Amino acid sequence: MEKVSIFGAGSWGTALAFVLAQNGHDLLLWTHRSEQAEEINGHTNQKYLKNIRLPDNLIATSDLPKAVNHADVFVLAIPTKGIREVCEKIKENLTKKVLFVHVSKGIEPDSLKRISEMIREEIPEQWIEDVVVLSGPSHAEEVVLEQPTTVSAACENTRSAEHVQDLFMNQYFRVYTNTDVIGVELGGALKNIIALAVGITHGLGYGDNAKAALMTRGLAEIARLGVKMGASPLTFSGLTGVGDLIVTCTSVHSRNWRAGNLLGQGKSIEEVLEEMGMVVEGIRTTKAAHQLAEAYDVPMPITAALHSVLFDGVTTEEAVNNLMGRNKKNELEDLINLL
Repeated sequence: MEKVSIFGAGSWGTALAFVLAQNGHDLLLWTHRSEQAEEINGHTNQKYLKNIRLPDNLIATSDLPKAVNHADVFVLAIPTKGIREVCEKIKENLTKKVLFVHVSKGIEPDSLKRISEMIREEIPEQWIEDVVVLSGPSHAEEVVLEQPTTVSAACENTRSAEHVQDLFMNQYFRVYTNTDVIGVELGGALKNIIALAVGITHGLGYGDNAKAALMTRGLAEIARLGVKMGASPLTFSGLTGVGDLIVTCTSVHSRNWRAGNLLGQGKSIEEVLEEMGMVVEGIRTTKAAHQLAEAYDVPMPITAALHSVLFDGVTTEEAVNNLMGRNKKNELEDLINLL
């Protein structure tokens, strides 16, 4: 049994708390809302996980210093835009080294930092044992039903990755290790862009041909940028590449797919976000990825097309026409360049 604190009580933070509680760990789940903590301590979190009874040993609190002082392992399950703010509050209460595990999927616009980089910028090195990324094709709604799920724990230090593997792994939640932090973080973040685009095609009434094209060519541009940034091309054929892309682009559980579907039906971003009622990471990530593509001089046509819809006022139909009308090229060009 280990002492673990999870920061963020949305669907994924609560699902991971569910796993850790079932694995017998001494768990504390932090939320900034006291009323949500009270509900979780009554064994439900209805807004995020409907009709699920949470384990008796899953304890929640809205007292952040208490959560910080409770554990030697911190799991950050908060949206990308909240990482720095929460890390700042955590830092004020740290008295010992901690193993940080982050499970969010995004890139910070303008700074173009990955989440592990943001954590290391905000938390002094003297308080960091290590930073591990836990990512993969995993819907919270299925994890709490104990349906088979596989993810990767990524860290350059294999022992730290194995530590996280041991914490989370059980009969229905299988964890692999990986040393390619850049690839795992980029795969998890950038697939949200493609999921938005696939959702748009569904909203426009297009069929499976268009969705398959976006997923396949989307993976190509994700790998193209990732390799340019130092990732291994093999990572994008694994759980946090093609695996996460498939699950996010094909499931109604995916908030990015649902948001794209609404956009394809003609709703504005403001209307979509109001209807969703939850963070849609792909929108901010599209802005960051577009900036990265320019900074690294990497062609990312799907990302560029989605960026034009989200931020430049281009209609979804125009964006599709622009994508389909580009100059011809060899399909294997990307693979040849990667090799």
